[in-house]
Amino acid sequence: MSSLSFDNKKVLILGFSITGTAAAKYLAKNGARCYLSEYSTRENFAPEAVKELEKMGVQLEFGGHSSEFMIGSEFAIVSPGIAPDAPVIKKLKEFPIKCISDIELAYMAEGEKMLAITGTNGKTTSTMLASFVLSTKYRAPYCGNIGISPCDFLGTGVDFLVTEVSSAQLEYSPDFAPKIAIYTNFTPDHLNWHGSVEAYFEAKAKMFERMEKNSYAILNYDDKKLVGLSKKLKCKVLFFSLKSGKNAYVKDNAIFYKTLFKSEKIIEISEVPLVGPHNIQNVMGVIIMSKLLGLKNEDIKNAIKAFKAPPHRCEFVCEYGGTNFYNDSKATNPEAAMVAINSFEGKKVCLIAGGRDKNTSLAEFCEDVKKSIDSVVLLGEAKERFKEALTNSGFVKIIEGTTLEDAIEKAIEQNSDIVLFSPACASFDMFRNYEERGEAFKKYVLSKR
Repeated sequence: MSSLSFDNKKVLILGFSITGTAAAKYLAKNGARCYLSEYSTRENFAPEAVKELEKMGVQLEFGGHSSEFMIGSEFAIVSPGIAPDAPVIKKLKEFPIKCISDIELAYMAEGEKMLAITGTNGKTTSTMLASFVLSTKYRAPYCGNIGISPCDFLGTGVDFLVTEVSSAQLEYSPDFAPKIAIYTNFTPDHLNWHGSVEAYFEAKAKMFERMEKNSYAILNYDDKKLVGLSKKLKCKVLFFSLKSGKNAYVKDNAIFYKTLFKSEKIIEISEVPLVGPHNIQNVMGVIIMSKLLGLKNEDIKNAIKAFKAPPHRCEFVCEYGGTNFYNDSKATNPEAAMVAINSFEGKKVCLIAGGRDKNTSLAEFCEDVKKSIDSVVLLGEAKERFKEALTNSGFVKIIEGTTLEDAIEKAIEQNSDIVLFSPACASFDMFRNYEERGEAFKKYVLSKR
């Protein structure tokens, strides 16, 4: 499937977003009559972006979703920010109109090129690394939940689309079944969106369950939930593990790749430029994908060595006064923060945490803090609940901050080897998103030098 024709077919697009605008451009170029409906008012969007779609013939409405835009639509492209129980989705069911994601649309057009990476944590790093490694041999841009729609690359002659897929996108991707997919790990998250832990897991698991016998699922063997999933799959399953000799594994401080016939050393752990055991797992998943697509060991090794960690994911910022500062603002839940917390064995670490609380359990988070953290500086709306949970667990070295800058100053006073900013919370009490929060942390730390 190299291209699709939508000549004169009416398509509804919900949301003036990265997803919506990319899908609208692709569909308009392929003959569709596009109707883009946005709940927010027109003033919230760049005039240039609005005019570009209007010139392409896309019909636009702002400030609500009218029945006129819905009636007669072949299907609706839905922004992943719109939950399945949103009023507009319920309204669409009255017509009825099938709701799909831009991921599903890209799959309809060029599904043979799509590689998928999902998981609660580590999927962005894995996606960027996979794209970086595969690009030594192929045209393999990253896209998806990472902030670039795969629709932007349709018809451009790429070899592969390395696609980060979120649970929300998969909820609207009923047929998506890539040839190769990685599942990095599973921990509870996005419960408000999905309604339950099991619904969140199933949103991702269904993609793997649809994959056929000639497809490959690359799973984390150290995650019991994913081992359980593997028993339900029709496709071929390859595992990576920090603990067991699976298809990719760690031995003698190096990563090995194993087939039925031999084991090959790919790279020394000391040569991997990413911090923490979780990133070794990410690297192993990418190694398996790269080997399946025919890359040479030396090319894989050299690409991994040259890779730079994406921003806000256990990102080294600088050294100041004998302390190394790490920005892990992407850790928007306790489980993600725990990954970073356990990445600095043998070091004296001061953790800065807090923000808008996701109200998930803090029991395991507190245990990891007790084991690996010397002091904690708390801030934001979640401060009191985190303080109570840590205190009840027996952790006593807790400092309270007011602003992010104040928290950083108090962390510096602890004279630690590491200051780790890993909030374990959403950013929305103080910042628009985790990127803005991470940039604020980096800017202030760098200003201290």
